[in-house]
Amino acid sequence: MNRLMITCMAMWVALGLFAVPAAPAMAQDSVVVQESNSTESVFDLSDFFDQFAPPEFNGFIDARMGGRTRTDPEEKQVSMAEVRLQGEAFTYTDWADFKYKGDIRADGVNDKIVYETRELWAFSRPTDYMDVKVGRQILTWGTGGLVFLNDLFPKDWRSFFMGRDAEYLKAPCNSAKVSFFTELTNIDMVYSPKFEPDNYIDGEYISYWSNTEGGIVGRDNILDTDIPGDWFSDDEISARIYRNINNYELALYGYWGYWKTPLGMNSDDEATFPGLNVYGASIRGQLGPGIGNAEIAWYDSFESEGGTNSEVANSQIRYLVGYAQELWTDSNCEVQYYVEQMLDYANYLDFHDPEYPKDEFRHVITLQLSQQFCNQNLTLSFDSYYSPSDNDAYLRPGMKYKISDRTTIGFGANLFMGAEEHTFFGQFCNNSNVYSSLRYSF
Repeated sequence: MNRLMITCMAMWVALGLFAVPAAPAMAQDSVVVQESNSTESVFDLSDFFDQFAPPEFNGFIDARMGGRTRTDPEEKQVSMAEVRLQGEAFTYTDWADFKYKGDIRADGVNDKIVYETRELWAFSRPTDYMDVKVGRQILTWGTGGLVFLNDLFPKDWRSFFMGRDAEYLKAPCNSAKVSFFTELTNIDMVYSPKFEPDNYIDGEYISYWSNTEGGIVGRDNILDTDIPGDWFSDDEISARIYRNINNYELALYGYWGYWKTPLGMNSDDEATFPGLNVYGASIRGQLGPGIGNAEIAWYDSFESEGGTNSEVANSQIRYLVGYAQELWTDSNCEVQYYVEQMLDYANYLDFHDPEYPKDEFRHVITLQLSQQFCNQNLTLSFDSYYSPSDNDAYLRPGMKYKISDRTTIGFGANLFMGAEEHTFFGQFCNNSNVYSSLRYSF
């Protein structure tokens, strides 16, 4: 199925979503339309809104403060100083659900106020075998824990490394998602009419290694990018086919779009997002007393031309195996082994001629631990990444305590270590930080 066919399907379903039943006619407070046969068709606005359930409103106010544990000449010593207000509204009818969620953030680091719509969607189930969800939404799939292979939906790595709540690692996108359910298999198809990249590290809040500058840069050298931005031509398509067999979930994935982080360069020395196709598979299910998972993905960076285009990242194969188990009451432990294999490695060395060459294989071991105490009011967590090939690491300890049903305090840290400043985690060493948070929900 080509991109045009999928686009047409998504548009057709979106139009069908809003084909709502006609409201019954009433004599008062109505709009009257005169038809050619002299009969009257009456549409009552009050009856239309009576279809909706009373809206549910909730939200929170979240204040966070963080500081660097090292002096970073490229960034401010204060890593985070912000107050966030989130509001959420939800309602439904017999034919659809509707949700809105938006954030207003007062940012003390950059002295600005930022608004973001995180969710604004309509969901409908026109038949027993099909779901439709259209609008701004947060999407995810795959089997990895804080490691993403076939999940090419936007991520917010700035928020994650700064110490914002873990929910902000998943960024929203404007998409139409259609799901089909059959006895043989289930299918998810997602169409995004405009490319939406990750919230990648660009120097605004977090300093990073620049190959162009040959060193660490930050807020005085913001990464200059050329992002594909044309509606319906710079689009993205994601697909998943999955089913359960004997308590094991098997899935196949496809993605047709662009690298989500800038891994190319154009003639104007702007970082670009080269074209990318991804094909993968996963399995997850019971393994002994816990849950095991395995996932693989082929990243076809076709613009690299087999590694001979020095301005574009090479193709890759990514592998993941993991295991999760509850160690004792209210605890969880998950271990993963992740590998990135660069394809056409000989061409990478010959045509890219890198001053600091990457390894053909990058290995990363992750560990996620959590434990709840005090009737689940206190949660301790520890996430870690260690790369034996890059000789670097990232540690993310955290603590949350519910003072009451509405108030939660938290403390945490983002700690980066590395022998070389050009490796993935090593480049962020000066961005190691500690932070605290206070949240009131309503």
